[in-house]
Amino acid sequence: MRLKKRLIKTGGVIMKLFLLFIFGWPFFWMISTSLQTIDEVNRVTPTFFPAVLQFHNYLDAWHSGPAGGMWVYLKNSIIVVLSVILLQMLVVVPAAYAFAKYEFKGKKIMFGSILIALMMPTQITFLPVYLMMSKWGLINSLLPQILPFITNAFAIFLLRQYFMQVENELIEAAKLDGASEWRVILQIMMPMSKPALASIILFSFVGQWNEYFWPLVMTNADMYRTLPVAIAQLKEMEGMANWQIVMAGNAILVLPVLLVYLFASKQIMKSFAYSGIK
Repeated sequence: MRLKKRLIKTGGVIMKLFLLFIFGWPFFWMISTSLQTIDEVNRVTPTFFPAVLQFHNYLDAWHSGPAGGMWVYLKNSIIVVLSVILLQMLVVVPAAYAFAKYEFKGKKIMFGSILIALMMPTQITFLPVYLMMSKWGLINSLLPQILPFITNAFAIFLLRQYFMQVENELIEAAKLDGASEWRVILQIMMPMSKPALASIILFSFVGQWNEYFWPLVMTNADMYRTLPVAIAQLKEMEGMANWQIVMAGNAILVLPVLLVYLFASKQIMKSFAYSGIK
């Protein structure tokens, strides 16, 4: 019995170390390459630990780019991400509340269409959305990178599941005390759904922060493009790929995502645990 427990424990440790290697190795390789010289990067034998840490690679990456530096792309990324998250909350929360607590004609059909949209990749709707944005004269601006993402089928579905767990008696009691629908949403529904909201915000942040396809096709001017497009452009500098600069740029791109995840991980785990229980 003890031998069996030891084997299970040892197997668990080995599996964790294996997963740590699988998921951690790309990050190690990225950081290691970003701190190497171009000669170390181009060696046939891989260099895992640079002889001298080349921190200036990060400065070179930061000041690179056709728009005059990464700050322009970073500013665009921040504007797009924050705008999408804010507008998404304004649309998704009331929609989820309506689907959870109201009965109206066509409700099942509308919710079914949301489930269909949940399974539909963005590329399928790309052409009609592009033509629409072009007709409205919005190409080459930040708006076509924001407007198509203010609705989120997954967010509506997840929040609806949370809102359905809130007792109707609690809502009725709040309304008897004079609370409006918006007050019910802001002071009852949203505080009781913090794990779901944290998950939605994180997924939206990561999705928009890493979005490459949409900014690339919706813009021709570098002044309106975001960080992922700028990082891709780093691959060709002075006619050759400077991978130490590219990896430094990737590290700059990944850092905000890691920080947001570290701060929001507790709420995300609560969200998954709650969903599993239900």
